[in-house]
Amino acid sequence: MSGVARPAGRENVVLLDELRRPIGAAAKSGVHHERTPLHLAFSCYIFDSRGRFLVTRRALDKRTWPGVWTNSCCGHPAPGEAVEAAVHRRVQQELGLRIERLRLVLPDFRYRAVDASGVVENEVCPVYVAATEDEPQPDPAEVMDWRWVDWQAFVDMAETASWSISPWAAEQAVLLDRDM
Repeated sequence: MSGVARPAGRENVVLLDELRRPIGAAAKSGVHHERTPLHLAFSCYIFDSRGRFLVTRRALDKRTWPGVWTNSCCGHPAPGEAVEAAVHRRVQQELGLRIERLRLVLPDFRYRAVDASGVVENEVCPVYVAATEDEPQPDPAEVMDWRWVDWQAFVDMAETASWSISPWAAEQAVLLDRDM
């Protein structure tokens, strides 16, 4: 599988107050630590025409949850970037995919989780679903593995073995299953 080039330059994330209002920006490279400030992100769940769900395994050099299986794609909108545009951009960068029928399913999802190294995720993270007919060509710096899987099997895993996937995917899958 060939990789997709990473964007050059410094990536910034949108910082939020407790009312979810933008209050500034910070470098993505420095925002995730033991006291991660609340910031804007997104999650995307991608399905193919056969109804299979694309699950990905995070690269081993990721700052948080390295090597963990998770949803199809996660990311952060840049300051001034529409979240939907960020989803399309990030899916293309991470997975080399064009997506269609992007739909916001969980607009108010928020979570906080601490990984084994003590790094905190603290995000307002709207959750989207999308479709594709393409096969992934992931950037190996972002995604070390991927599989098309049965959606219900993934939801069952989220409910019975949540420790085996990222904490946000474990929460989101159960909620998505109720809303889809």
